[in-house]
Amino acid sequence: MHCDPRFARVREVFERQFTDGQELGAAFAVYHRGELVVDLWDGIADRHTGRPWLRDTPAFAYSCTKALTATVLLQLAERGLVDLAAPVADVWPEFAARAVTVEHLLTHQAGLPVIETPVPVAEFGDQPAMAARLAGQEPLWEPGSAHGYHALTYGFLVGEVVRRVTGKSVGELVAAEIAGPLGLDLWMGAPDDVIARAARITGPARRPATPAPEPASEPASEPASEPAAPREAPGGGDVVDRMAAAARDPESLMNRALGNPAMRLLDGGANHPVILRAGWPAAGVVTTAAGLAGFYRALVAGELLRPATLADAIRPRVAGPDRVLVVDSSFGLGFMRPSMTFLMPSRTAFGHSGMGGFLGLGDPEHELAVGYVMNRMADMVSGSMRAYRLTEAVYASLPDIS
Repeated sequence: MHCDPRFARVREVFERQFTDGQELGAAFAVYHRGELVVDLWDGIADRHTGRPWLRDTPAFAYSCTKALTATVLLQLAERGLVDLAAPVADVWPEFAARAVTVEHLLTHQAGLPVIETPVPVAEFGDQPAMAARLAGQEPLWEPGSAHGYHALTYGFLVGEVVRRVTGKSVGELVAAEIAGPLGLDLWMGAPDDVIARAARITGPARRPATPAPEPASEPASEPASEPAAPREAPGGGDVVDRMAAAARDPESLMNRALGNPAMRLLDGGANHPVILRAGWPAAGVVTTAAGLAGFYRALVAGELLRPATLADAIRPRVAGPDRVLVVDSSFGLGFMRPSMTFLMPSRTAFGHSGMGGFLGLGDPEHELAVGYVMNRMADMVSGSMRAYRLTEAVYASLPDIS
């Protein structure tokens, strides 16, 4: 393990979270001004076998994937192969919602957060087939009039645009143009040898009973790594209560958006090789912490996108009440921006969280790139404090940097 002495407080937080029993296995990596200043890992990769977490242990990082997918599409836009302002139907003629633009897909404004027909397990590896299910659907709201987190459909929609333009999947382009050239331990569609050493995801640690227990059901929403969030939700009411209510309702937009295709149909859910191989462009990346941080280092350094392209991509396009996540969210072109679902110590940070507490972020102003992966999923109601505390420690170290 490595930790620059100037970032000693980051290591202290990382170790304390193991001591406190919050972590089973985890890794955290930070680049500052292009230098790897923090590279930490510890714990158990598989609680069933006791296999230790090593530096090259990758983990399925859920929606951290979306930032990679956005970057692939933005690279195509830079090359003049995709017009973000154009209707999706221009490159995908079967796509019936003619008012939906490519930018609407990236900003979660398309109104298509749900696949309305159940996706069979046999189709989990067939991204074009899942995209075809979305092609004929009517948007749930007027495209561009509101935003709601497209938890899984984001990837099938953007991925089909990429496939129509290039003939390749997002995962193939990530391998050829991002992970391969940069030498990153990062895969969108993991090979068997990577699957064999991947961390095994497990549920939240059990909490002792309290006078006011957490709700019995956990929302399936994308958790932000965040401090204690404000309890006032958009439209009034308590954030925790409203999220819990949405989670308990099988017909809520939250559950419908996150529940189809249903990973739970497979033994082990996200641990199943079918999921790890599938490379879904919304939730499919398998990566180490250093691999995820290395991706953001390259973004911040202008190696993957022109600086002007990145600056435009992280400019907030939508902010406010999220029709799927219940609370406020904010997005640029595929990247999360600081909000109730992505609370950050810095307003200049951008990136994407992943369900359970995973985090990838970049910050051009502070020349930072961060990656956090683990295998003990966070409680969905209260959100994960772990990544926030680590990131807070990173920013708190910066005044000490000359």
